[in-house]
Amino acid sequence: MIYLDLLIGFLEVGLFSFGGAYAAIPLIRDVVISHGWMDDEMLSYMIAVSESTPGPIMVNLATYVGSNKGGLLGALIATTAVVLPAFFIILIVMVVVKNLLKNPYVQAAMDGLKPCVMGVILATGVYMIFGNCYVKTVGSVDITAVLMTLAFGAIYFGSRKVLKKGLSPIGLICLAALTGVAVYGI
Repeated sequence: MIYLDLLIGFLEVGLFSFGGAYAAIPLIRDVVISHGWMDDEMLSYMIAVSESTPGPIMVNLATYVGSNKGGLLGALIATTAVVLPAFFIILIVMVVVKNLLKNPYVQAAMDGLKPCVMGVILATGVYMIFGNCYVKTVGSVDITAVLMTLAFGAIYFGSRKVLKKGLSPIGLICLAALTGVAVYGI
């Protein structure tokens, strides 16, 4: 039964997520929480691991949840289910309606969706910073997480000013991982 739940749950995520992996995190959260597969804290850890491992976050997250609940077969089912809708949608778009994107009405709809997707991604980031407090909290805000976010923002934008090009995302991820281990792991 868990395999059927993983298939249906992640097919739902793959079918109804629009705007990329970050925009799909709230939908994945709803599916995972509604099935009782994980709590918010464990899901936050899985999101962090998914962001720091190679590959698309949505696929990594589906693989981790599937592996956690159904072993290797669960991981394969969840991963396949989350990418299958996108595969068929892209196939249909490329074969049947490649001129559709030139239509001004479709272009206007896509332009209208961009701010919505940006809002969903921003809301997810704010939730992850303020909704999960573990260490040194004042009220319900994790001061350490906020300070680390501000520091890494300053490092990123400062490197763009000083070096005339941004810090490598891989270097920033590695630096953030090491800092996270040093601050939260010790």
